[in-house]
Amino acid sequence: MTTTTPRLIDTELLSDLKRFGAADVSACFSCGTCTAICPLVDNDATFPRRIIRYAQVGMKDELLSSKELWTCYQCGLCSDSCPTQADPSEFMAAARRYAIASYEPTGLARILYTRPVVGSLVAAAFAAFFAVFMYASHGPQDAASLALFTFIPEGLIHWTGVAVMVVLALAGVFGITSMARRVARSEGVSLPALFGGRAQLSRAAKALWAALGVESLGQRRYRQDCKDDNPIEPLYRRRWLIHALTIWGFLGLFSATILDWGLALIGVKATGTPIPLWYPSRLIGTLAGIALVYGVSMFMVNRVRQVNRAAQFTTASDWLLLVLLWITGATGFFIEVALYLPNAPAWGYWVFLFHVSVAMELMLLLPFTKFAHAMYRPVALFFYALAADKSKQTA
Repeated sequence: MTTTTPRLIDTELLSDLKRFGAADVSACFSCGTCTAICPLVDNDATFPRRIIRYAQVGMKDELLSSKELWTCYQCGLCSDSCPTQADPSEFMAAARRYAIASYEPTGLARILYTRPVVGSLVAAAFAAFFAVFMYASHGPQDAASLALFTFIPEGLIHWTGVAVMVVLALAGVFGITSMARRVARSEGVSLPALFGGRAQLSRAAKALWAALGVESLGQRRYRQDCKDDNPIEPLYRRRWLIHALTIWGFLGLFSATILDWGLALIGVKATGTPIPLWYPSRLIGTLAGIALVYGVSMFMVNRVRQVNRAAQFTTASDWLLLVLLWITGATGFFIEVALYLPNAPAWGYWVFLFHVSVAMELMLLLPFTKFAHAMYRPVALFFYALAADKSKQTA
């Protein structure tokens, strides 16, 4: 006689999801229109209908264990075609917010998503803390040259950044581990299946490349999803390009910062001093900054104009992330301009303090905002690639 573990039902799941902005999907009667029209659906991914059903019957663990939750790009085709106007597209977005809050233990993500006024005050408090903390140790403002790291000691910025990165890493690892364990259990994937031998390692490496290189950086499925947009947008306004430039820009600025510190450590240059445009850290930082500011600016414009489904339902937390990203990129350019001016402008010091404070806050809040997609989506795409490879082998 075999026994099965009873499924745990959360009767408050649907009402809790509504706090994260989910539409009232009680109108959904599982007709399957959304699944039929979704360009990302295949034999292994039958969303969004299945995710909606999980919410309706209170299957919280199944919802949080679903890799399909993160493969949705919120194109809006499902909502446009829904005969009962249940708005599955916005439901999927809200379910991802709910998942972000469920994967991390602090409760900060839940506050940012469900209590926008309190969340805004918390964000302002973080920025004020970093600004006051940095300014408390400030030095003189050199009028001859813009000595930024005399005004705010380099060591203070460095070790504060290290502390923020440690918190970011811990929160990220905890969230990714929580999510990956759930999905792996749901998909029947074990450590021996990934690392048990040469064949398993090769399969895992291919899935990792598909998740990180092909999809996350290459945006393959996003580009395919967007190719039939109606109306057809010019390239500079295509959703996949805006999304890609924002991601590439952020990663590029992060890489340029690390590279700049590396050049300083080996004595090539002093941190914060002017260098020619062709220096790797300067060139990467400039191109990445342009990409980031452009991508984030287009996201903001689209939300103001409400040009697509995702832009029509923007939360306060979404705006917080966009504003922090834009300020970080834009103030970085202002600092570069100030460094190359013939006389050291006094405003350069204050822009620098503002830039560092916001950048620290941005990094600290990343695992708790919409940018957490950058952590969780590659994990989901990894399991998706594993499932696709398994299907090919058994076909």
